[in-house]
Amino acid sequence: MPHESLGEPLRAHLRTAYSRFGQHISSISLLGGFAFDAVTLKRVDTFWENFWVVVHLALVAVCILFFVHRAENRGIDYDGPAKPHFWLISTLQFLFGGLLSTFLVFYFRSGTLRASWPFFLILAVAFLANEKFKQGYARLNFQLSLFFLSLFCFTIFILPVVLHAIGPFMFLLSGAVSLALLYLFLRLLRSIAGVYVATGRPALIASIATIFITINVLYFLNLIPPLPLSLQDASVHHAITRTADGNYAVRSEDPGLLRFFRLTEKFHATPGAPVYAYSAVFSPTSLNTQIVHDWQVYDRKRGWTTISRVELPVRGGRGGGYRTYSVKTGITPGVWRVNVETPTGALLGRLRFNVVLQPSDPPLITQVKN
Repeated sequence: MPHESLGEPLRAHLRTAYSRFGQHISSISLLGGFAFDAVTLKRVDTFWENFWVVVHLALVAVCILFFVHRAENRGIDYDGPAKPHFWLISTLQFLFGGLLSTFLVFYFRSGTLRASWPFFLILAVAFLANEKFKQGYARLNFQLSLFFLSLFCFTIFILPVVLHAIGPFMFLLSGAVSLALLYLFLRLLRSIAGVYVATGRPALIASIATIFITINVLYFLNLIPPLPLSLQDASVHHAITRTADGNYAVRSEDPGLLRFFRLTEKFHATPGAPVYAYSAVFSPTSLNTQIVHDWQVYDRKRGWTTISRVELPVRGGRGGGYRTYSVKTGITPGVWRVNVETPTGALLGRLRFNVVLQPSDPPLITQVKN
């Protein structure tokens, strides 16, 4: 038949391509989901952003249900792209990529690289594990573990958005909710394919427990960014005044064209002159809280030493972040930094500058913070 003569070369090309790149297809799918969502995310409290995450989670659940159903009733075949199960796995990994990218972008916006490195590590582990677990219940355990991680990461920031509160209690509540959702989903899986799911139960319990304990440890060590808060802007200035239209006029030194190549900004000041630390922190609508400006100076013997901690209010809902500032007078020459933190010590961002005292004020320019 003519259509058969045309179809055979296509299948041959597919088999050839799979023989060369097949072992990387699932990781490519994961990366594709990551790239697709990384450019579409805006605010952590918008309906459509969170609806997008919920849809991803629901589709992941459906794919896992199909995975288990086929494994229980037909077995698993990874021979190549002609097999429906192959495309099911690739679709599932694309969805996981979308979820991982969502959490990576949101958490990265909420803190510094120092605070966000656990999520880069988790993402790297997901890519590596994706290549390792190809067969049977080991692959299912990996999918369920990644599904639980996604549930946990989502509840960490969606519950504060919905309940208008943050803190340790909300974090513990998010862990309890994610465990409850996973438990209900596992009961549904067991009703579909009890024998197949039970095969890898001990390993699954160990994996879920490891993820749960690790995320809790990272949170209480302040190594997870404090979503849903995020630092939108931060800078150090010689003067700050409130304008008639409610914006902030700041006076600072001209950074010049080489600003982005400097590791530490130089701040020239006269003895006794005040130094202003400005920050704009985003908080979801109706979530009013506090932040702290932790002023620290570097001492060669004692390291970073806190000179003062200034608590400042944050009101939720403003897209560009709630604007506020703190002032330090009598500053000494040397290396300083201002950590923008939550009251519990989770780091939102950091200002670092080198104070140089001089007899007269440096040339200043005025800018408006809208």
